[in-house]
Amino acid sequence: MRCDCHMHMVLDGVDWKSAIRRHSEQIDEGWIRQVLETYRRLGFAYLRDGGDRWGVGKRARELSEEYGITYRTPLAPLCQAGHYGGFIGKKYENLREYAHLVEQAREDGADFIKIMISGLMDFDRFGVLTEEGLEPETIFELIHIAHEEGFAVMAHANGARTVETAARAGVDSVEHGAYLDGEALAAMVENGTVWVPTLSTIGNLRGKGRFEEQAVERILESAMENVRLFADMGGLLAPGTDAGAWAVPHGSLTEFALLEQTLGQNADAVLEKGTRRIQEKFSCGSCLR
Repeated sequence: MRCDCHMHMVLDGVDWKSAIRRHSEQIDEGWIRQVLETYRRLGFAYLRDGGDRWGVGKRARELSEEYGITYRTPLAPLCQAGHYGGFIGKKYENLREYAHLVEQAREDGADFIKIMISGLMDFDRFGVLTEEGLEPETIFELIHIAHEEGFAVMAHANGARTVETAARAGVDSVEHGAYLDGEALAAMVENGTVWVPTLSTIGNLRGKGRFEEQAVERILESAMENVRLFADMGGLLAPGTDAGAWAVPHGSLTEFALLEQTLGQNADAVLEKGTRRIQEKFSCGSCLR
């Protein structure tokens, strides 16, 4: 049984703008069924969506039982206005608006809350993010508010201090997690945070000619080394392809190959622990109260 703990049904791995247009006026159920069938055929039994504001993930959840798949979604990810994530998520201006969106997510049947608290990697420049993380006080409040409503929290987070802050605030999973250091890794271990490193979003860029090759290789090597260190520290890891991101098609198996390369013969045992924790925590908000 395969599990993908981070994917995006709304995206297609080719062009995010055209992929979103496919669903912006009316959800393309045929597309959703095609993608679910791909996962079924490859033996996937669990999918955790990163969310979208058009309801594509929600419709996929409704259809997933027909394909023997357990599907979890936050509905829409939540992002602070003026920061990364507005292209796919719902925006809030302040914590009051954020709290309202969390309450709305409960009413609409979200399984968990996803927050966007940093930018992306600049794949042309090693060590550089497109945007630094939110202020630590804000990160603590975002996670606290969602937890108070009974939700587990998935955080799109890059950068050592942002990830360390999120872990110490009790975030349930960190997605991506570029450029971590010992303090950030230790914080995740100490607080039981599951790390979903999405290595394939880097590895699948190799040889594509879109980004500077040496930078991509260095970013991947750095990420794999941190994954190795985290596993040695007893940290919880789970596989997530970020399918739908550029060069990561639905059903891509690169993530599993990269994690096996990184973790060696213990890969299955290590990933099983983190995957089980994800499945336990990211069920539905009402179940956590």
